[in-house]
Amino acid sequence: MNTPPVFRERLRGLAQASIRHGIEHGVPVAVRLHEWPDELLEKRSTFVTLHRAGQLRGCIGALEAARSLVQDVASNAYAAAFEDPRFSPVTVDEFPELDIHVSVLSPREPLDVQSEADLLQQLRPGIDGLVLEDGDRRGTFLPAVWRSLPDARDFLAQLKAKAGFPPDYWSESIRAYRYTAEEF
Repeated sequence: MNTPPVFRERLRGLAQASIRHGIEHGVPVAVRLHEWPDELLEKRSTFVTLHRAGQLRGCIGALEAARSLVQDVASNAYAAAFEDPRFSPVTVDEFPELDIHVSVLSPREPLDVQSEADLLQQLRPGIDGLVLEDGDRRGTFLPAVWRSLPDARDFLAQLKAKAGFPPDYWSESIRAYRYTAEEF
C-alpha cells in the first residue's frame, strides 16, 4: 500500500485522537467507519510506536490483519499508550510531547531457511521486518529497527533475545517470516 499523504495525516490524527480519548475516557476512540474512505477500510495490520524525547515510550501492533486499517490504528495507538507492559500509562502531561509513528505492514512472507547463515543472507537490511517463531516463543522487529541495529547479525541477535532465545540458538523447527512496512 502506498498511502497518499492526506491519508497518512488522517491516520496519524486518528492515532493521536485515540490516545487523547484514552486519557480523557479510559478507552480508545470509537471509529465511525462510514466517515473513512474505502482504501482505509481494508483489513490491514499495523503497529503504532510512541517516542518521547527520542526514547521509546510504547509500541503495540499485530502481525495478522484482523480488522480495518482505521480500527487497527485506533486500537493500537490506545494500546501503545496505555497497555504496553514495558511502560506505565501515558499521562496527560506527556501527551503533547509524544512523537507518534504508524507502520502499515505488508502480509508476512515465509522464508525457507536451513541455517542462521542462510537467514542472514536472505535478510534485506533497512527493508525487512522479521518474525522468528519456535514453539510458543515469537518475536518481531519492524523494519525501523534497522536504524538502531544496522548490522544483520546484531539485528538477528537482538531479535532472538527479544523472543527469549539464547544468542546461539538455532533449531530445525524455527520459522522465519519477513514483511515490509510503510511508516509515517
